[in-house]
Amino acid sequence: MGKDLVMKAVIIPAYNEGKTIFEVVTKTKKFAQNILVIDDGSLDHTASEAARAGAVVLQHKVNLGKGAALKTGCDYAVQQGAQKIVTLDADGQHDPKEIPSFLSALELHDIAFGSRKKPQSMPAVLKFGNMVLTKSLQILYGLRVQDSQCGYRSFRADAYKNIRWEATDYYVETEMAIRAGRKKLKHTTIPIETIYANKYKGTTVLDGVTIVAKMIGWKLWR
Repeated sequence: MGKDLVMKAVIIPAYNEGKTIFEVVTKTKKFAQNILVIDDGSLDHTASEAARAGAVVLQHKVNLGKGAALKTGCDYAVQQGAQKIVTLDADGQHDPKEIPSFLSALELHDIAFGSRKKPQSMPAVLKFGNMVLTKSLQILYGLRVQDSQCGYRSFRADAYKNIRWEATDYYVETEMAIRAGRKKLKHTTIPIETIYANKYKGTTVLDGVTIVAKMIGWKLWR
């Protein structure tokens, strides 16, 4: 990975995103030099397309889940000397032009959470599910995070040591927020535009139920 004066890395977990990853990496290159794509056991050409676009690519032999892919990428970036990390999705949902805002936020904060604006294109099930999960996080842990499931985030390397998660699945976003709250890390929110494809990919109703159950479990037993 290239070296900046203060090295900044963008981590993109990807699973079967061969149709979008080239464009995502290409757009991201306008705002960051060090782009790391974690191909999480894809069955398509995600890895080759990411490499063709200029990203460093790490591969899982089998699909381990978003949380596992993010941790692989963040561990590698920190080992390479990254001091600021941005995470975004591989499906084109997040606009890389917001990266400078996420990096600037780290001048005064340990972690910055993206908060999706609620356009008409957002699936109704996602609006409702996201509201339930965010409210549950606020009630159980007192965290004033406006969008608990948004994967567009940034954090400092020293903060990563405190939020490094165990989750291998979509619980990663919630666990990250809980750990940040418990360590009393300084956090802020970055409002972001979000583009939704015709076929929504992401947290399902079952995922949502599982996440709430895990939140309650953490509260009772950890």
